[in-house]
Amino acid sequence: MLKFGGVVILMNNEMNDINVLNRTKISDFYSLTKVYTSAPFSEPVIAYLDELSKVLFKDLLTRKYPDVSTFAFYCRKGNLLDLKKKFGQKDEVRLGRGVIFHVAPSNVPVNFAYSLIAGLLSGNSNVIRLPSRNFEQIEIIIKAINCLAEKECHKDVSSRIVLIKYDSHDGSITRQLSSLCAVRVIWGGDETIRNIRKYDLAPRSFDLTFADRYSMCVIHAESFVNEVNIDAIISGFYNDTYLFDQNACTSPHLVLWLGSKEKVEKAQFLFWSELLKLVKTKYKLQTIQSVDKITNFYSQAIGMIDVNLTKTENNLLWRVKLNSLEENIENFRCSGGYFSEYHAASLSELVSVINPKYQSLSYYGVPKNELVDFISNERPNGIDRIVPIGKTTDFSLIWDGYNLINTLSRAVQLI
Repeated sequence: MLKFGGVVILMNNEMNDINVLNRTKISDFYSLTKVYTSAPFSEPVIAYLDELSKVLFKDLLTRKYPDVSTFAFYCRKGNLLDLKKKFGQKDEVRLGRGVIFHVAPSNVPVNFAYSLIAGLLSGNSNVIRLPSRNFEQIEIIIKAINCLAEKECHKDVSSRIVLIKYDSHDGSITRQLSSLCAVRVIWGGDETIRNIRKYDLAPRSFDLTFADRYSMCVIHAESFVNEVNIDAIISGFYNDTYLFDQNACTSPHLVLWLGSKEKVEKAQFLFWSELLKLVKTKYKLQTIQSVDKITNFYSQAIGMIDVNLTKTENNLLWRVKLNSLEENIENFRCSGGYFSEYHAASLSELVSVINPKYQSLSYYGVPKNELVDFISNERPNGIDRIVPIGKTTDFSLIWDGYNLINTLSRAVQLI
């Protein structure tokens, strides 16, 4: 059984300052294929993740990063037992598939940890290729994982965790890890997926891919102007967008307004002015982003029929008013606080622009039954998640339309 569960293994060179407790050869990873799989939501995994949560909350650095705190909260036993009730199989026997090779994205620090727990909860051993960029959030979580690796009571689960860093251009490591895994989970977008797919999988193995995607937001104007806790909505929208420079696939770039013209104009003024106040206090704009915004707007003005730039006091927030929805709106996304907005007569207008690249629809003030009717009646060929403003980055075991527990485990048929 593998003895280096949880440690970071630098295969080629010293790529960061993370405390490395062990080194190994790539051939040693074959030991992982000998580790037994378990049923989803096994008691040892739940106990391990619950203690991981406690270790993280004891670390004062966790308070510094909301994304680490949210991850620690997700790992609580109470939450995991609720998930077991929701995703646990009552009428079939399921087991993990074996070794999962996770390729984490470079722009979302804590994503690797959520991918890991999806692999653990579904009953598998896990090799996670960490981002090449250095994030303190990653170091905090690795420290907690290494802490549990020293405990005998968590020996079994720790043996199913290997965190690895290596030069992404080193195809030999990717090739060998791909050859031994049952599932290859690829985050990070289209280019990463194309590069990783150059390396063959075993005949029964398959890829679970999370490609480049983008999102939109819909706000009911009348509900917003009557909201008593506007600050919470604004803060949630900030977390959905500026927190990741609008680079996350969950970050909306297109904002749609519903309601009368009078209410929409009032809601827009209130919404954007309050957002700008918050952005001024929390966000630092890079010079290159200012250049990107003006370049993007020039392209959008040329590429779309009728757009207008709404004047704002600085470069922290750009608003582009659309007088019609066009299919090519997705080509004019930009980071750092660049939003196209449109006053829609109804949700059904969205169908003209939605394609499989659209992932999340965040909303405020739209009744649930209207959202259900929109999906059921209009049947858009995109949108896999509909979540309230402020919840777009919340991890779920259903992601991009995949049930991760079912996908990463196998059903054993009993007749």
